[in-house]
Amino acid sequence: MNDDASIIQLVEYESRFLLPPELTEVEAHRIYSKFDDKVAVEWPTPKTGNRWKLTSSGWVGFVPLGEGRGISLLPKVPLGNLFRMLEYAYDLRSFKPLEGLYDCESIRDFYERLAKILALRLLDRAREGLYKTYREEYAALSFVRGRIDILDFARTPVKTTVPCSFEDHAIDVEDNQIIAWTFHTILRSGICTERSIPILRKAERVLRNSVDLKPFCAFDCIDRNYNRLNADYEILHKLCRFFLENTGPTQNLGDCSMVPFLVDMASLFELFVARWIEQHLDIRCLLKSQESFPIGEKGALKMVMDLVLYDRETLRPLCVLDTKYKAHSTVSNDDYYQVVAYADAIDCEIAILIYPKELEYPFDEKPGRIRVKTAVFDIGSDLDQSGNKLLERLYAVLQTEKETVL
Repeated sequence: MNDDASIIQLVEYESRFLLPPELTEVEAHRIYSKFDDKVAVEWPTPKTGNRWKLTSSGWVGFVPLGEGRGISLLPKVPLGNLFRMLEYAYDLRSFKPLEGLYDCESIRDFYERLAKILALRLLDRAREGLYKTYREEYAALSFVRGRIDILDFARTPVKTTVPCSFEDHAIDVEDNQIIAWTFHTILRSGICTERSIPILRKAERVLRNSVDLKPFCAFDCIDRNYNRLNADYEILHKLCRFFLENTGPTQNLGDCSMVPFLVDMASLFELFVARWIEQHLDIRCLLKSQESFPIGEKGALKMVMDLVLYDRETLRPLCVLDTKYKAHSTVSNDDYYQVVAYADAIDCEIAILIYPKELEYPFDEKPGRIRVKTAVFDIGSDLDQSGNKLLERLYAVLQTEKETVL
């Protein structure tokens, strides 16, 4: 862990008490106004022993407070497991960009070192030449280039220029613009230190002179088309997605803009479980994520299911899987009713609620047509072993219910 006294460390779902000198009122107001849903703040009162009380609300990452100060939001799971979950969730395993990062001592260190990897990969590509593509341009030129726009040319009584349509082999394309915006976001964050800032600025300058700075979001990094000329951009965009998806809104701190790095552990758990099962599932099964089911004639409402397992050959739904990143002792009423509604909507008789650790009271009931069970993907221990145990339980449930033979 980082021993720097300027960094306040908060463990997920736990509270920490600070004496007034350890947290200023300005910083407390900043946390309350910008990040109250991530970090709950209670003012010093006799109830809190006249101390500040900060409580983490299920997010991990780093929130800069300015002047070298910040809050490090730590997960309950080992940091190495968190980094492996991110590797699965953002589909980075086959590219091996996280090798050597599992020994990071803090989330801030992980962020900085991953940003440096992105910069080094871009510089490697820049030495070979950035990706270019042809795009249609239109301009009035003093010479003929491409095709003359005859209609426009005929309208002009004095011919000082020639209106032309032509193709330009340009670097200023979206593939490069996404990366430029990502570096802009990283450098504004206030998270990186002098260990990495020089190399990050060097990478930014490579793009700054030839690429327009335009805002992009994580969604823009998904399902892009690649060819033999830009195949290596796929890993660059996957890394960009990581930074853009987990970047919070900009804070203006004096003359500086600072961007917090925040990972929603519930969303990460859902995405990680989906990716892990997808990569290890029996070939006779098919897993679909975030499948939507419209409700009503016009589809004004819709259900969005975390995961649905199908028989690959018949496309018959075998099981509804719903991840729950919660610390309950057993299944809540809301979780039960939700997963039953999902299963009933697609005519499936098995629903499984997946939790990140063993429940005090596991659930396995079939009061009606649909059986609801609980299962565990223990993210606090070896992830592959935990995933294999989950799949073994899943296959056993399907066999017991005679839904399929695996």
